Amino acid sequence: MTGPTPLTLASIRQAPKAVLHDHLDGGLRPATVLELANACGYDQLPAGDAETLGNWFRDAADSGSLERYLETFAHTVAVMQTPEGLRRVARECAEDLAADGVVYAEVRFAPEQHLEAGLTLDEVVEHTLAGFREGEANAAAAGTPIVVVCLLTAMRHAARSRDIAELTVRWRDRGVGGFDIAGAEAGYPPSRHLDAFEYLRSAHAHFTIHAGEAFGLPSIHEAIAFCGCERLGHGVRITDDITDSADGPKLGIVANYVRDMRIPLELCPSSNVQTGAVPSLDKHPFDLLARLRFRVTVNTDNRLMSDTSMSEEMLKLVQTFGYGWSDLERFTINAMKSAFIPFPDRLRLIDEVIKPGYAVLIG
Repeated sequence: MTGPTPLTLASIRQAPKAVLHDHLDGGLRPATVLELANACGYDQLPAGDAETLGNWFRDAADSGSLERYLETFAHTVAVMQTPEGLRRVARECAEDLAADGVVYAEVRFAPEQHLEAGLTLDEVVEHTLAGFREGEANAAAAGTPIVVVCLLTAMRHAARSRDIAELTVRWRDRGVGGFDIAGAEAGYPPSRHLDAFEYLRSAHAHFTIHAGEAFGLPSIHEAIAFCGCERLGHGVRITDDITDSADGPKLGIVANYVRDMRIPLELCPSSNVQTGAVPSLDKHPFDLLARLRFRVTVNTDNRLMSDTSMSEEMLKLVQTFGYGWSDLERFTINAMKSAFIPFPDRLRLIDEVIKPGYAVLIG
């Protein structure tokens, strides 16, 4: 009987991982941004070499403001307006996640932001899914198989959520797993999009909602009570409904409901610090929520802007909170249980890929 493998970045890369909250337009390779900008004539990039550009994205996103953080996406979205751009970014996304040991990924993006060169919403989805399939094939050939599911995001400040909801249902048997809304929370509550959510529920379609990131408990309450979301994108502000008492943490009505109903929290540690949702990693409520047995999951959010990967996010949690392999396995199984794919497919990945992979590392 061998002992557990030491927890390092290299060994965590060997662990099978599942990510539920990863933005396609937030995960480009800096070199790809430059090449696509040259190809499509986009001349607004703030740097002309890959290293400097990568640093710029990280520093610009590190402002402590969600609004400033979101401004960085103007550059990545600008180079994702053509069939070639969309396919390449999606292909490389699948390859990069697989190379990091991710075996299941849900990657989201907003089709309505990719129409500037004349593509239709359906064409945007078609080319993106083709890129994901190419990336999956390349990853399998490299010995790092991955399943990539696409989520379609509507922008909460815009008025196309019903269109994107219908697009989600139209493509759900061809690689689209569900729907999401994203963008600045303050002033744009999820209840503005009730028509979309009622349509999705009538069609038995999966959806998650960005809630409880920059805005507090009302955002989470609306997402659950009015919209009926299955998962909370971030949801970190659920702690607004948890208070200290002499007997330990006391949960309010909303927090209790989220825990009791096993509503998954798509927590993104590095991103939450960058946008000011939490002051620092050691102050992140991830550990509190994990100890209270909420269904916590580990996610990247935007790998380019946060200069991160799933393995790096897990390593940061290990270093900050002292987690071991069994904790990382639990967080991964939490994510896989919460995936927007059929139940047998979830079980297969848990039983045939994730548990055996961690068993080797646990020793």
